[in-house]
Amino acid sequence: MKDITKKYTNGEVTVVWKPNECIHSTICFKGLGEVFDPRKRPWITPEGATTEKIIEQVKKCPSGALSYYLNRDADDKVKVEAETIVETMPNGPLLVYGNVAIKDKDGNLTEKNNVTAFCRCGASSNKPFCDGSHKKIDFVG
Repeated sequence: MKDITKKYTNGEVTVVWKPNECIHSTICFKGLGEVFDPRKRPWITPEGATTEKIIEQVKKCPSGALSYYLNRDADDKVKVEAETIVETMPNGPLLVYGNVAIKDKDGNLTEKNNVTAFCRCGASSNKPFCDGSHKKIDFVG
């Protein structure tokens, strides 16, 4: 699977989208349709809302497929300064809020911040991360 990263900016904030991490929760476009509209190309138009509203919505992305950085801070790595919280979503993934370092079976380290969705159903093709497969298999748990 090709690792794709796309960036969209309004000049002040840049929204980063990693489609391979998206679990299609629809939270982005249901919450801020002026910016996130999957029927349009490009589907992200950051000119549609204020920087503050965009940041607020991107932080709600459960998979981490959407992230952001302020253009003035482009050289600084964004880190969440908060305690780590783990939440089990009914019939869905395990959500981990905060900074997380994940080591894969080969010893490669991936750092995530904001929200990371981990697979609970066992059907994800992107383990340990959720890819939305729980919906296809009608996972209950």
